[in-house]
Amino acid sequence: MSDPVTLAVDAGVARLTLARPETGNAIDPPLAASLRAHAEALGDRDDVRAVLLTGEGKRFCVGGDLGYFVGAEDVGAALHALATELHQAILALQALDAPLVVAVQGAAAGAGLSLVAGADLAVAGQGAKLAMAYTAAGLSPDGGATWFLPRIIGTRRTAELALTNRPLSAAEALEIGLLTRVVPDDEVGAAGEELATRIAAGPTAALGTVKRLLARSSANDLATHLAAEADGIAAAAAGPDGREGVAAFLEKRRPAFTGRRD
Repeated sequence: MSDPVTLAVDAGVARLTLARPETGNAIDPPLAASLRAHAEALGDRDDVRAVLLTGEGKRFCVGGDLGYFVGAEDVGAALHALATELHQAILALQALDAPLVVAVQGAAAGAGLSLVAGADLAVAGQGAKLAMAYTAAGLSPDGGATWFLPRIIGTRRTAELALTNRPLSAAEALEIGLLTRVVPDDEVGAAGEELATRIAAGPTAALGTVKRLLARSSANDLATHLAAEADGIAAAAAGPDGREGVAAFLEKRRPAFTGRRD
């Protein structure tokens, strides 16, 4: 049986690919478990400087596999187990210093939209559609949608999308800040690769600090956050990439970051 999520690492970029194109990359237990296993394994590697998440076929991810839910003996228990597995994958990706880039083609719905919302950067084709979709099936959101989206697009817009299931065009998703970039549909793969490659050439430890500071900014009071910023910039300056970056600036040359953390 083929792996429902594939992983390939090259030149600092870890490429995670959802590989159930015949279902629109719908999330079932094997896919969620595979995504979790790969994401957790990335945390043990020191050669990963960016993560690119894509989906095979015409659609990025249509969300949970409703056929699996219907066939479960205890639907509530099955959904809880599936959501928990997916959430562990999301937590593992969030814990990485390496930023997460998502490239979206066709559709991102339900948990597929949650994966987009949890990305650090997201690129999509101009024909892509993004939708919450949960309440249309009588369900409430998972995948961190109600945590990520209010921080990106605001509570009022999130409520509208969750309560009405109105789909967003790629252009509107870009306008409200859910997407980083929109490109022609046939350029999505190349755009995702270009963005991930550019990120992988950066100072990985500093990028990880950026991720954590942004994630904590709405929970910290100002004094706590300023202290975290001071700790972060001091650690970055003392690290190899910080030293290289400062030297390159003073010498008026392009820095050659290694991504080393020691």
